[in-house]
Amino acid sequence: MTSLPGIDARAAAATDLDLLARTVDEWRHRWRDRVVDEDREQADPWSLPLVVRVERTSAPTHDAAVHAAALSVVAILTRPEAAPPGDADDLAEETGEGSWHAALARWSEGWIRKVVRRARGSRWLEVAELPGVTVSVAGADVRALIPHPVAEPPPALARLQIAGLDLPRGPEPADETAAAAEPGDDSPILTIAIAPGLELTTGKACAQVGHAAQLALLQLDRATVLTWAASGHPLRVVDATADEWRRLLAAGPGVTLVQDGGFTEVAPGTRTCAATFDRVR
Repeated sequence: MTSLPGIDARAAAATDLDLLARTVDEWRHRWRDRVVDEDREQADPWSLPLVVRVERTSAPTHDAAVHAAALSVVAILTRPEAAPPGDADDLAEETGEGSWHAALARWSEGWIRKVVRRARGSRWLEVAELPGVTVSVAGADVRALIPHPVAEPPPALARLQIAGLDLPRGPEPADETAAAAEPGDDSPILTIAIAPGLELTTGKACAQVGHAAQLALLQLDRATVLTWAASGHPLRVVDATADEWRRLLAAGPGVTLVQDGGFTEVAPGTRTCAATFDRVR
């Protein structure tokens, strides 16, 4: 998979920059101070659902779905509903500000598992009624929903298929170095590079790039992250070459890496993705 030619993969720009900064800082502080309770995670793991819309007559490409999935994860984490509780309780109740925070916080304390499902027709309409964020990129719709205990999915989710989501790849651009659309301003662009040699299904790839986008929000330079988030999280997803991957692994603090737990498709400890605001190619 390469980055999408001519596609500006970004969500809507933020309107309340102070609230955005407070929200991003909340998640970054929580991540910095996080100590995973392994016993609790074994007994009661939580997951963040990602639902890909796949209609019979208009299925998206793998490439578009992966971009939309990455965006949807950072979009749900930076929405006003994800903000930490504030002092203005009456206003928060009226606007919904902070209403998703408790569920997102409980999930982020653990393994940040993401479960990808597919939906179409009336099933998609049911999913669209659940609390969350839908992101659309190049014909792909992916909805990130607020987290829940793995053993207790909402009924609308429990009816959806998890395994086997593998969509067709899009056409290869002629010139990969110029493939991705620029935001048209000075916004930083996050590049998510998938490790060479991995043959990931669409479902697995959606989860992995979602991890990468989330870790970029949590771990990379704060000032750059805030500018990026305020601009709608512009990003591209690329397949790294062997040389690019070696450079990313050796790059240091400007790169964040995803190391998979090995529940599906890859061995435990496999480094699947890297995310950086630096130029990859």
